Amino acid sequence: MDLQGKVALVTGGAVRVGRAIALALADAGADIVLNYHTSETAAEVIADDIRARGVQALPYQADVAQVDQAQAMVAAAVERFGRLDVLVNSASLFRRTPVASVDETTWDQVLDIILKGAFFTAQAAIPHLAAHHDGLIVNIVDLSAFKPLPNMLAHSVAKAGLLNMTYALAMELAPDVRVNAIAPGLILPPPGHSPERIAALARRTLLGRWGSPEDVAQAVVYLGRAGFMTGAVIRVDGGEMLGPG
Repeated sequence: MDLQGKVALVTGGAVRVGRAIALALADAGADIVLNYHTSETAAEVIADDIRARGVQALPYQADVAQVDQAQAMVAAAVERFGRLDVLVNSASLFRRTPVASVDETTWDQVLDIILKGAFFTAQAAIPHLAAHHDGLIVNIVDLSAFKPLPNMLAHSVAKAGLLNMTYALAMELAPDVRVNAIAPGLILPPPGHSPERIAALARRTLLGRWGSPEDVAQAVVYLGRAGFMTGAVIRVDGGEMLGPG
């Protein structure tokens, strides 16, 4: 797919990795629908950055965990731009959920944003993605999809489900829509990590360092252009899956 002139919807696109993805797709020539939930100010700033690149931006507030809002967002994107070519499901919730203390509300919040939101946004987008027989969905998972993170049960379950959903949708939607996943490793330290903890985590990778949101974003752009890839997952992890652990 030549991304020039295409339209991409990035959920969670105002901050962190989603922000980098939105900017990279804009650099590749795509108009961007920039979904955010509470980060309105950040979304407006990023939208201006996108427009400065010579493409269009539509910031759109929606809680993807609410099906009606996800559907309305897709409809607004198509109404504004007349088409939709790429969906990046990047919205996520990184919350501790120890087995003994996780409650139903937190469990539902995590799975609803990561898994339910991704599915119903994709479901609404599929007719538009398929219309030109060259659509793309990219689901952002992480290494917890393969190896659960301690005290992050809900998050790990949701990301594993999102990875399996990637495979299922790739089978269902071929050949008109390609569906792939990206699994980042050490990209952005969580708040509160000490310099010592950050350095210790870096030693778990083969490259001995953290990556950046731009590393993930370039993988998304690559998948946009890699027309023979579907049902695939790209680990952007510096070799952490093979590292000393």
